[in-house]
Amino acid sequence: MSTLEEHADIGVRADRARDFLHRVENHPGFLTGVREAHTGGGGRARLGVTAGDRTREVDAETTDHDQGRTMEGQTTSGPGLAGSFTLQPVDARHTRLSTRLEYDPAAVRDAFGGPGGFAQAIALERPAHSGLEQCRRLLEQGAR
Repeated sequence: MSTLEEHADIGVRADRARDFLHRVENHPGFLTGVREAHTGGGGRARLGVTAGDRTREVDAETTDHDQGRTMEGQTTSGPGLAGSFTLQPVDARHTRLSTRLEYDPAAVRDAFGGPGGFAQAIALERPAHSGLEQCRRLLEQGAR
């Protein structure tokens, strides 16, 4: 298993960021590769994910911890991915958003094709960083 962690400080309150992240339908706006997302109820979601030249439907489940400050998710179909968003209030108007992604490079390669090893890790790291920055921009610009 490989792990990728990123964080960014954003200029919004933690409760506002939490509300935004809990709307699965917002995820295509900042999660690179996620083309569509639909809530299935009970913490379930269906995602249309594109990587390289392949598109896959992926089912996922999410759970909340720490009074909604941590949202964890994992795929229940497709490649084995697990991740989380954690919100830590910095002050009354700023929040630190941390992300964590755990993945098996071989499973990602098998599901979506492409090179393995270092190249596969870079293919996930760059979109993770740019997605976090896009999430920050959306929140600071008033996305709901």
